[in-house]
Amino acid sequence: LYRTANKLHINTRQPIVRNQLLFKSGEPYVQRVVQESERILRSNDYMYDAWIRPVAYDGKTVDLEVRTRDTWTLNPGINFSRQGGANSSSVELEERNLLGNGQRLSFGWSNDVDRTSLDFAFFDPHFHSTWTRLGVVYSDADDGSTKALRIDRPFYALDTRRAGGGYLFDSIRNEPRYAYGHKVGEYQQDEQFAELYGGWSRGWTDGWVRRWTAGATYSRKQYADVAGSPLGGPLPADMELAYPWLGFDLVEDIYEERTNQDQIERTEDVLLGLRAGGRIGYAADALGSDRNAMMLSAHAQNGWDYGRERSLFVTTAATARVEDDGLRNAVLSAEARFYARTSDNTKFFATVNGAVTEALDANQQLLLGGEEGLRGYPLRYQAGTSRALLTLEQRYYAGWYPFRLFHVAGAAFFDMGRTWGTDVTGATSDGLLKDVGVGLRLGSSRSAFGNVVHIDLAFPLDGDDD
Repeated sequence: LYRTANKLHINTRQPIVRNQLLFKSGEPYVQRVVQESERILRSNDYMYDAWIRPVAYDGKTVDLEVRTRDTWTLNPGINFSRQGGANSSSVELEERNLLGNGQRLSFGWSNDVDRTSLDFAFFDPHFHSTWTRLGVVYSDADDGSTKALRIDRPFYALDTRRAGGGYLFDSIRNEPRYAYGHKVGEYQQDEQFAELYGGWSRGWTDGWVRRWTAGATYSRKQYADVAGSPLGGPLPADMELAYPWLGFDLVEDIYEERTNQDQIERTEDVLLGLRAGGRIGYAADALGSDRNAMMLSAHAQNGWDYGRERSLFVTTAATARVEDDGLRNAVLSAEARFYARTSDNTKFFATVNGAVTEALDANQQLLLGGEEGLRGYPLRYQAGTSRALLTLEQRYYAGWYPFRLFHVAGAAFFDMGRTWGTDVTGATSDGLLKDVGVGLRLGSSRSAFGNVVHIDLAFPLDGDDD
Protein backbone atom coordinates (compact mmCIF):
# COMPACT_ATOMS: atom_id res chain seq x y z
CA LEU A 1 0.00 0.00 0.00
CA TYR A 2 2.72 2.48 0.96
CA ARG A 3 4.84 1.73 -2.11
CA THR A 4 1.77 2.30 -4.28
CA ALA A 5 1.06 5.63 -2.58
CA ASN A 6 4.69 6.66 -3.03
CA LYS A 7 4.54 5.83 -6.74
CA LEU A 8 1.39 7.92 -7.16
CA HIS A 9 3.06 10.82 -5.36
CA ILE A 10 5.48 13.08 -7.25
CA ASN A 11 8.10 14.46 -4.88
CA THR A 12 8.44 18.21 -4.58
CA ARG A 13 10.87 19.35 -7.27
CA GLN A 14 14.20 20.75 -6.12
CA PRO A 15 13.67 24.17 -7.79
CA ILE A 16 10.42 24.60 -5.82
CA VAL A 17 12.31 23.99 -2.58
CA ARG A 18 15.26 26.15 -3.63
CA ASN A 19 13.01 29.08 -4.60
CA GLN A 20 11.59 29.20 -1.07
CA LEU A 21 15.00 29.63 0.56
CA LEU A 22 15.80 33.15 1.71
CA PHE A 23 19.52 32.71 1.02
CA LYS A 24 21.63 31.89 -2.03
CA SER A 25 25.08 30.45 -2.56
CA GLY A 26 27.77 33.06 -2.04
CA GLU A 27 25.80 35.18 0.43
CA PRO A 28 26.89 35.64 4.06
CA TYR A 29 25.60 32.99 6.47
CA VAL A 30 22.87 34.37 8.79
CA GLN A 31 21.40 31.91 11.27
CA ARG A 32 18.01 33.66 11.63
CA VAL A 33 17.55 33.61 7.83
CA VAL A 34 18.25 29.88 7.77
CA GLN A 35 15.75 29.30 10.57
CA GLU A 36 13.09 31.37 8.82
CA SER A 37 13.65 29.39 5.62
CA GLU A 38 12.90 26.24 7.61
CA ARG A 39 9.67 27.79 8.88
CA ILE A 40 8.61 28.76 5.36
CA LEU A 41 9.19 25.22 4.08
CA ARG A 42 7.30 23.68 7.02
CA SER A 43 4.34 26.01 6.44
CA ASN A 44 3.54 24.08 3.24
CA ASP A 45 0.98 21.37 3.97
CA TYR A 46 2.65 19.17 1.34
CA MET A 47 5.70 18.95 3.60
CA TYR A 48 5.75 17.09 6.90
CA ASP A 49 9.01 18.67 8.02
CA ALA A 50 12.11 20.47 6.79
CA TRP A 51 15.67 20.70 8.11
CA ILE A 52 18.57 22.93 7.05
CA ARG A 53 21.87 21.88 8.61
CA PRO A 54 25.55 22.80 8.17
CA VAL A 55 27.45 19.79 6.83
CA ALA A 56 30.89 21.34 6.23
CA TYR A 57 32.88 24.42 7.24
CA ASP A 58 36.41 25.28 6.15
CA GLY A 59 36.78 28.48 8.18
CA LYS A 60 35.41 30.67 5.37
CA THR A 61 32.54 28.82 3.69
CA VAL A 62 29.58 26.92 5.15
CA ASP A 63 27.95 24.11 3.18
CA LEU A 64 24.24 23.70 3.97
CA GLU A 65 22.11 20.64 3.37
CA VAL A 66 18.38 21.24 2.85
CA ARG A 67 16.35 18.14 3.59
CA THR A 68 12.55 17.95 3.28
CA ARG A 69 10.01 15.21 3.86
CA ASP A 70 6.90 15.20 1.68
CA THR A 71 3.41 14.10 2.64
CA TRP A 72 0.96 12.22 0.44
CA THR A 73 -1.01 14.92 -1.35
CA LEU A 74 -3.37 13.11 -3.75
CA ASN A 75 -6.81 12.99 -2.16
CA PRO A 76 -9.33 11.00 -4.19
CA GLY A 77 -12.39 9.73 -2.47
CA ILE A 78 -15.30 10.30 -0.18
CA ASN A 79 -15.17 12.37 3.01
CA PHE A 80 -17.69 12.47 5.83
CA SER A 81 -17.80 14.34 9.11
CA ARG A 82 -20.35 14.96 11.82
CA GLN A 83 -20.13 17.85 14.26
CA GLY A 84 -22.73 19.42 16.51
CA GLY A 85 -25.45 17.13 15.17
CA ALA A 86 -24.89 18.15 11.54
CA ASN A 87 -23.37 16.06 8.78
CA SER A 88 -21.13 17.19 5.95
CA SER A 89 -19.88 15.05 3.09
CA SER A 90 -17.97 15.44 -0.15
CA VAL A 91 -16.66 13.54 -3.14
CA GLU A 92 -13.53 15.10 -4.53
CA LEU A 93 -10.30 14.76 -6.41
CA GLU A 94 -7.68 17.02 -4.92
CA GLU A 95 -3.94 17.32 -5.42
CA ARG A 96 -2.04 19.66 -3.09
CA ASN A 97 1.34 19.34 -4.80
CA LEU A 98 0.51 19.18 -8.49
CA LEU A 99 3.36 17.51 -10.41
CA GLY A 100 5.67 18.38 -7.51
CA ASN A 101 5.23 22.12 -8.18
CA GLY A 102 3.57 23.04 -4.89
CA GLN A 103 0.32 23.96 -6.63
CA ARG A 104 -3.15 22.97 -5.37
CA LEU A 105 -5.90 21.77 -7.72
CA SER A 106 -9.27 20.36 -6.69
CA PHE A 107 -12.60 19.33 -8.19
CA GLY A 108 -15.46 18.11 -6.08
CA TRP A 109 -19.03 17.85 -4.88
CA SER A 110 -19.87 18.81 -1.32
CA ASN A 111 -22.92 18.82 0.89
CA ASP A 112 -23.11 20.50 4.30
CA VAL A 113 -25.63 22.07 6.61
CA ASP A 114 -25.96 25.15 4.37
CA ARG A 115 -25.76 24.03 0.74
CA THR A 116 -24.85 21.49 -1.94
CA SER A 117 -22.24 22.61 -4.45
CA LEU A 118 -19.86 21.68 -7.25
CA ASP A 119 -16.47 23.24 -6.63
CA PHE A 120 -13.24 24.02 -8.50
CA ALA A 121 -10.15 25.63 -6.99
CA PHE A 122 -6.57 26.30 -8.10
CA PHE A 123 -3.84 27.92 -6.04
CA ASP A 124 -0.22 28.54 -6.95
CA PRO A 125 1.80 30.11 -4.09
CA HIS A 126 4.82 30.65 -6.38
CA PHE A 127 3.41 31.77 -9.72
CA HIS A 128 6.11 31.67 -12.42
CA SER A 129 8.70 30.65 -9.79
CA THR A 130 8.24 33.89 -7.83
CA TRP A 131 6.66 34.78 -4.49
CA THR A 132 3.50 35.90 -6.29
CA ARG A 133 0.35 33.98 -5.28
CA LEU A 134 -2.37 33.13 -7.81
CA GLY A 135 -5.69 31.70 -6.68
CA VAL A 136 -8.91 30.94 -8.57
CA VAL A 137 -12.16 29.59 -7.05
CA TYR A 138 -15.46 28.73 -8.71
CA SER A 139 -18.45 27.13 -7.01
CA ASP A 140 -21.87 26.33 -8.48
CA ALA A 141 -24.32 25.64 -5.64
CA ASP A 142 -28.01 24.90 -5.34
CA ASP A 143 -28.52 28.41 -3.93
CA GLY A 144 -26.19 30.41 -6.18
CA SER A 145 -22.56 30.62 -7.23
CA THR A 146 -19.22 31.98 -6.04
CA LYS A 147 -16.26 33.24 -8.07
CA ALA A 148 -12.98 34.54 -6.64
CA LEU A 149 -9.59 35.61 -8.00
CA ARG A 150 -6.48 36.53 -6.02
CA ILE A 151 -3.10 37.64 -7.32
CA ASP A 152 -0.66 39.26 -4.94
CA ARG A 153 2.87 39.23 -3.60
CA PRO A 154 2.71 39.15 0.21
CA PHE A 155 5.23 39.99 2.89
CA TYR A 156 6.54 36.44 2.60
CA ALA A 157 9.49 36.91 4.99
CA LEU A 158 10.45 39.16 7.87
CA ASP A 159 12.94 41.03 5.69
CA THR A 160 10.58 41.52 2.72
CA ARG A 161 10.52 45.19 1.72
CA ARG A 162 7.59 45.35 -0.76
CA ALA A 163 4.17 43.73 -1.13
CA GLY A 164 1.05 44.30 -3.19
CA GLY A 165 -1.78 42.76 -5.13
CA GLY A 166 -5.52 42.45 -5.53
CA TYR A 167 -8.53 40.29 -4.73
CA LEU A 168 -11.91 39.95 -6.47
CA PHE A 169 -14.96 38.14 -5.09
CA ASP A 170 -18.46 37.73 -6.54
CA SER A 171 -21.07 35.57 -4.85
CA ILE A 172 -24.81 35.00 -4.63
CA ARG A 173 -26.06 32.52 -2.04
CA ASN A 174 -28.70 31.90 0.62
CA GLU A 175 -27.61 32.67 4.16
CA PRO A 176 -29.37 30.70 6.93
CA ARG A 177 -30.33 31.92 10.40
CA TYR A 178 -30.16 29.60 13.38
CA ALA A 179 -31.68 29.48 16.86
CA TYR A 180 -31.45 26.62 19.38
CA GLY A 181 -29.68 24.43 16.82
CA HIS A 182 -32.46 24.72 14.22
CA LYS A 183 -32.67 26.70 11.02
CA VAL A 184 -35.36 29.35 11.52
CA GLY A 185 -35.03 31.35 8.31
CA GLU A 186 -32.88 32.45 5.42
CA TYR A 187 -32.33 35.29 2.98
CA GLN A 188 -30.46 35.74 -0.28
CA GLN A 189 -27.17 37.66 -0.24
CA ASP A 190 -25.67 39.06 -3.44
CA GLU A 191 -22.11 40.24 -2.72
CA GLN A 192 -19.32 41.85 -4.72
CA PHE A 193 -15.94 42.68 -3.22
CA ALA A 194 -12.73 44.10 -4.70
CA GLU A 195 -9.50 45.22 -3.05
CA LEU A 196 -6.12 46.50 -4.22
CA TYR A 197 -3.21 47.13 -1.86
CA GLY A 198 0.48 47.92 -1.68
CA GLY A 199 2.90 47.62 1.21
CA TRP A 200 6.38 48.63 2.22
CA SER A 201 8.76 47.91 5.07
CA ARG A 202 12.34 48.56 6.17
CA GLY A 203 12.60 44.84 6.87
CA TRP A 204 14.06 43.16 9.94
CA THR A 205 15.61 45.67 12.35
CA ASP A 206 16.98 44.61 15.76
CA GLY A 207 14.46 41.81 16.10
CA TRP A 208 11.42 43.83 14.99
CA VAL A 209 9.55 44.23 11.70
CA ARG A 210 7.34 47.22 10.88
CA ARG A 211 5.12 47.18 7.82
CA TRP A 212 2.90 49.83 6.25
CA THR A 213 0.11 49.03 3.82
CA ALA A 214 -2.29 51.20 1.84
CA GLY A 215 -5.12 50.27 -0.44
CA ALA A 216 -8.65 50.75 -1.68
CA THR A 217 -11.68 48.53 -1.07
CA TYR A 218 -15.10 48.27 -2.70
CA SER A 219 -17.85 46.19 -1.09
CA ARG A 220 -21.51 45.88 -2.14
CA LYS A 221 -24.12 43.62 -0.50
CA GLN A 222 -27.74 43.33 -1.57
CA TYR A 223 -30.39 41.22 0.12
CA ALA A 224 -33.70 39.64 -0.91
CA ASP A 225 -36.31 37.19 0.35
CA VAL A 226 -36.05 33.50 -0.54
CA ALA A 227 -39.33 32.33 -2.05
CA GLY A 228 -41.19 29.96 0.24
CA SER A 229 -38.82 30.46 3.20
CA PRO A 230 -39.27 32.60 6.33
CA LEU A 231 -36.75 35.33 7.04
CA GLY A 232 -36.36 34.44 10.71
CA GLY A 233 -35.72 38.11 11.47
CA PRO A 234 -35.49 41.45 9.66
CA LEU A 235 -34.16 41.57 6.12
CA PRO A 236 -30.64 43.08 6.21
CA ALA A 237 -30.27 46.51 4.69
CA ASP A 238 -28.37 46.84 1.41
CA MET A 239 -24.89 48.29 1.80
CA GLU A 240 -22.32 49.81 -0.58
CA LEU A 241 -18.94 50.97 0.66
CA ALA A 242 -15.95 52.34 -1.25
CA TYR A 243 -12.97 53.57 0.74
CA PRO A 244 -9.20 54.06 0.82
CA TRP A 245 -7.37 52.77 3.88
CA LEU A 246 -4.01 52.74 5.64
CA GLY A 247 -2.66 49.85 7.71
CA PHE A 248 0.28 49.11 10.01
CA ASP A 249 1.68 45.80 11.32
CA LEU A 250 4.33 45.07 13.92
CA VAL A 251 6.07 41.69 14.38
CA GLU A 252 8.58 40.69 17.05
CA ASP A 253 10.93 37.97 15.80
CA ILE A 254 10.73 35.40 18.60
CA TYR A 255 9.91 31.92 17.28
CA GLU A 256 10.47 28.52 18.86
CA GLU A 257 10.25 24.99 17.50
CA ARG A 258 7.95 22.77 19.55
CA THR A 259 6.15 19.44 19.34
CA ASN A 260 2.84 18.27 20.80
CA GLN A 261 1.41 21.76 21.16
CA ASP A 262 -1.46 21.80 18.66
CA GLN A 263 -0.21 18.88 16.54
CA ILE A 264 1.06 15.40 17.46
CA GLU A 265 4.73 14.50 16.93
CA ARG A 266 5.14 17.25 14.36
CA THR A 267 7.48 20.24 14.42
CA GLU A 268 5.51 23.41 15.08
CA ASP A 269 6.88 26.93 14.68
CA VAL A 270 5.38 28.91 17.57
CA LEU A 271 5.47 32.71 17.68
CA LEU A 272 6.27 33.88 21.22
CA GLY A 273 6.79 37.50 20.25
CA LEU A 274 4.31 40.31 19.78
CA ARG A 275 2.29 40.59 16.58
CA ALA A 276 -0.05 43.57 16.32
CA GLY A 277 -1.59 45.79 13.71
CA GLY A 278 -4.53 47.81 12.56
CA ARG A 279 -6.26 49.44 9.64
CA ILE A 280 -8.23 52.66 9.26
CA GLY A 281 -10.25 53.78 6.26
CA TYR A 282 -12.99 56.24 5.38
CA ALA A 283 -16.01 55.52 3.18
CA ALA A 284 -17.73 58.61 1.79
CA ASP A 285 -20.68 59.14 -0.50
CA ALA A 286 -18.40 61.22 -2.72
CA LEU A 287 -16.51 57.98 -3.47
CA GLY A 288 -19.65 55.98 -4.27
CA SER A 289 -20.59 54.77 -0.79
CA ASP A 290 -24.19 54.88 0.41
CA ARG A 291 -23.07 56.38 3.75
CA ASN A 292 -20.18 58.10 5.49
CA ALA A 293 -18.32 55.73 7.78
CA MET A 294 -14.93 55.29 9.43
CA MET A 295 -13.74 51.69 8.89
CA LEU A 296 -11.64 50.36 11.77
CA SER A 297 -9.91 47.07 12.57
CA ALA A 298 -7.13 46.03 14.96
CA HIS A 299 -5.49 42.84 16.22
CA ALA A 300 -2.79 41.78 18.65
CA GLN A 301 -1.27 38.57 19.97
CA ASN A 302 1.56 37.71 22.32
CA GLY A 303 3.03 34.68 24.06
CA TRP A 304 4.87 34.06 27.31
CA ASP A 305 6.72 31.11 28.85
CA TYR A 306 6.39 30.41 32.59
CA GLY A 307 9.02 28.09 33.98
CA ARG A 308 9.44 24.62 32.52
CA GLU A 309 7.10 23.93 29.58
CA ARG A 310 4.26 26.23 30.60
CA SER A 311 3.06 28.81 28.08
CA LEU A 312 0.32 31.41 27.74
CA PHE A 313 -0.87 32.94 24.47
CA VAL A 314 -3.31 35.86 24.26
CA THR A 315 -5.05 37.10 21.10
CA THR A 316 -7.42 40.06 20.66
CA ALA A 317 -9.20 41.49 17.62
CA ALA A 318 -11.67 44.31 16.98
CA THR A 319 -13.63 45.55 13.95
CA ALA A 320 -16.19 48.35 13.65
CA ARG A 321 -17.77 51.02 11.49
CA VAL A 322 -18.19 54.49 12.97
CA GLU A 323 -21.20 56.17 11.33
CA ASP A 324 -22.99 59.43 12.08
CA ASP A 325 -25.07 57.77 14.82
CA GLY A 326 -22.20 55.89 16.47
CA LEU A 327 -20.67 52.40 16.35
CA ARG A 328 -22.09 49.89 13.87
CA ASN A 329 -21.30 46.19 13.45
CA ALA A 330 -18.67 46.43 16.18
CA VAL A 331 -17.10 43.18 17.42
CA LEU A 332 -14.43 42.85 20.12
CA SER A 333 -13.06 39.33 20.67
CA ALA A 334 -10.31 37.88 22.84
CA GLU A 335 -8.80 34.46 23.54
CA ALA A 336 -6.25 33.08 26.01
CA ARG A 337 -4.65 29.63 25.60
CA PHE A 338 -2.59 27.97 28.34
CA TYR A 339 -0.37 24.87 27.95
CA ALA A 340 1.38 22.99 30.75
CA ARG A 341 3.26 19.71 30.43
CA THR A 342 2.24 17.53 33.39
CA SER A 343 4.44 14.50 32.61
CA ASP A 344 6.44 13.03 29.76
CA ASN A 345 3.23 11.81 28.11
CA THR A 346 0.57 14.27 29.29
CA LYS A 347 -0.25 17.94 28.82
CA PHE A 348 -2.92 20.19 30.33
CA PHE A 349 -4.61 22.67 28.02
CA ALA A 350 -7.04 25.45 28.89
CA THR A 351 -8.61 28.12 26.73
CA VAL A 352 -11.08 30.89 27.40
CA ASN A 353 -12.49 33.08 24.67
CA GLY A 354 -15.27 35.59 24.33
CA ALA A 355 -16.78 38.31 22.19
CA VAL A 356 -18.95 41.37 22.71
CA THR A 357 -20.76 43.30 20.00
CA GLU A 358 -22.51 46.59 19.40
CA ALA A 359 -25.24 47.25 16.80
CA LEU A 360 -24.56 44.14 14.72
CA ASP A 361 -25.72 44.22 11.11
CA ALA A 362 -28.79 42.05 10.51
CA ASN A 363 -26.70 39.63 8.39
CA GLN A 364 -24.47 38.78 11.36
CA GLN A 365 -25.08 36.19 14.09
CA LEU A 366 -22.88 35.54 17.13
CA LEU A 367 -23.32 31.78 17.65
CA LEU A 368 -22.26 29.18 20.20
CA GLY A 369 -22.58 25.42 19.76
CA GLY A 370 -20.77 22.31 18.57
CA GLU A 371 -19.03 24.16 15.75
CA GLU A 372 -17.68 26.85 18.09
CA GLY A 373 -16.27 24.42 20.68
CA LEU A 374 -19.26 23.62 22.93
CA ARG A 375 -18.96 19.99 21.87
CA GLY A 376 -21.91 18.52 23.78
CA TYR A 377 -24.50 20.63 21.96
CA PRO A 378 -25.92 20.91 18.43
CA LEU A 379 -24.44 23.07 15.72
CA ARG A 380 -25.27 26.79 16.17
CA TYR A 381 -27.25 26.07 19.33
CA GLN A 382 -27.18 29.47 21.05
CA ALA A 383 -27.15 32.99 19.63
CA GLY A 384 -26.83 36.41 21.21
CA THR A 385 -24.99 39.70 21.25
CA SER A 386 -22.07 38.42 23.36
CA ARG A 387 -20.63 35.05 24.32
CA ALA A 388 -17.96 33.31 26.40
CA LEU A 389 -16.50 29.79 26.33
CA LEU A 390 -14.11 27.94 28.67
CA THR A 391 -12.44 24.63 27.76
CA LEU A 392 -10.29 22.48 30.05
CA GLU A 393 -8.53 19.51 28.48
CA GLN A 394 -6.10 16.87 29.72
CA ARG A 395 -4.19 15.32 26.83
CA TYR A 396 -2.41 11.97 26.78
CA TYR A 397 0.17 11.09 24.10
CA ALA A 398 0.20 7.31 23.78
CA GLY A 399 3.43 6.97 21.81
CA TRP A 400 1.56 4.49 19.59
CA TYR A 401 2.21 4.68 15.84
CA PRO A 402 -0.09 2.05 14.23
CA PHE A 403 0.90 1.06 10.69
CA ARG A 404 3.22 4.10 10.79
CA LEU A 405 0.25 6.18 9.59
CA PHE A 406 -1.08 7.95 12.70
CA HIS A 407 0.34 9.09 16.01
CA VAL A 408 -2.32 8.33 18.62
CA ALA A 409 -3.34 10.53 21.54
CA GLY A 410 -6.38 10.94 23.77
CA ALA A 411 -8.09 13.68 25.74
CA ALA A 412 -10.62 14.21 28.51
CA PHE A 413 -12.33 17.59 28.39
CA PHE A 414 -14.84 19.95 29.98
CA ASP A 415 -16.55 22.79 28.07
CA MET A 416 -18.62 25.59 29.58
CA GLY A 417 -20.13 28.57 27.80
CA ARG A 418 -23.08 30.86 27.35
CA THR A 419 -24.43 33.77 25.35
CA TRP A 420 -26.05 37.02 26.50
CA GLY A 421 -28.52 39.33 24.81
CA THR A 422 -31.25 38.88 22.21
CA ASP A 423 -30.28 37.67 18.76
CA VAL A 424 -31.64 39.05 15.48
CA THR A 425 -33.97 36.03 15.35
CA GLY A 426 -35.42 36.93 18.76
CA ALA A 427 -33.67 34.01 20.47
CA THR A 428 -32.47 34.54 24.04
CA SER A 429 -29.85 32.72 26.10
CA ASP A 430 -30.50 29.45 27.94
CA GLY A 431 -27.90 30.46 30.51
CA LEU A 432 -24.74 28.53 31.32
CA LEU A 433 -24.24 25.33 29.27
CA LYS A 434 -21.71 22.65 30.22
CA ASP A 435 -20.49 19.36 28.81
CA VAL A 436 -17.89 16.70 29.57
CA GLY A 437 -16.34 14.16 27.25
CA VAL A 438 -13.45 12.09 26.03
CA GLY A 439 -11.75 12.10 22.67
CA LEU A 440 -9.38 10.22 20.42
CA ARG A 441 -6.72 12.15 18.46
CA LEU A 442 -5.02 10.79 15.34
CA GLY A 443 -2.08 12.84 14.12
CA SER A 444 -1.52 12.21 10.43
CA SER A 445 2.18 11.71 9.74
CA ARG A 446 2.04 11.03 6.01
CA SER A 447 -0.95 12.90 4.59
CA ALA A 448 -1.41 16.60 3.85
CA PHE A 449 -5.14 16.42 4.68
CA GLY A 450 -6.19 17.15 8.24
CA ASN A 451 -3.13 17.16 10.48
CA VAL A 452 -5.14 15.93 13.49
CA VAL A 453 -8.37 13.93 13.33
CA HIS A 454 -10.66 14.56 16.32
CA ILE A 455 -13.17 11.90 17.40
CA ASP A 456 -15.01 13.27 20.42
CA LEU A 457 -17.82 11.83 22.54
CA ALA A 458 -19.39 14.65 24.55
CA PHE A 459 -22.21 14.57 27.11
CA PRO A 460 -24.32 17.72 27.64
CA LEU A 461 -25.00 18.59 31.28
CA ASP A 462 -27.63 21.26 30.55
CA GLY A 463 -30.06 22.11 27.77
CA ASP A 464 -33.45 20.72 26.86
CA ASP A 465 -34.59 17.07 26.82
CA ASP A 466 -33.42 16.29 23.29
